[in-house]
Amino acid sequence: MYQITLATSNKHKVDEINLIAKDYDVEFVLPVGEFDPVEDSDNFIGNAYCKAKCASLNASTDYVLADDSGLCVQALKGAPGIYSARYAKSADERIKKLLFNMKDKKDRNAEFVCAMVVVNKKGEILFKTEQTCEGSIMYEPKGKGGFGYDPIFFVKSENKGMAELTDLEKSKISHRAKALNCVLNWLKENK
Repeated sequence: MYQITLATSNKHKVDEINLIAKDYDVEFVLPVGEFDPVEDSDNFIGNAYCKAKCASLNASTDYVLADDSGLCVQALKGAPGIYSARYAKSADERIKKLLFNMKDKKDRNAEFVCAMVVVNKKGEILFKTEQTCEGSIMYEPKGKGGFGYDPIFFVKSENKGMAELTDLEKSKISHRAKALNCVLNWLKENK
């Protein structure tokens, strides 16, 4: 099993990515030591690179993978975007704030965006990709699965809310799954 550091402190994200990658001979692991990146880019790829470079400083693996993702709502001019995790203090507060800001909006189109960057131990970019999952913002939360904005995101291709999908269903259509599949295909050819 080939190990790759995943530049995150979120164990749930590691579990989700390992579920998506289960058919590959790869295991993603948490960074060794302190992981406190400064995300100061104005785009998803740039912030993913900030995380990857930070985790590469004391990586125990040859490659480091980082992602940056967020929800971009058309009627809010792309907000919350790169600030999705900092839109409010908690997941519930972020959802409430977004629904409040959407209360008078007819255009409810939105997309989840996921950028992924692979670097080596020197912090050099080896591969990058950005993928999306199209949908719309629901009027109220539905479903028990997922995390973050999943309870208010309607996935057009599945005709269900993201939080109504099983982990396996989500692992096939999500923005993170699409980006990770690009990374895994690159890894298959380059490791």
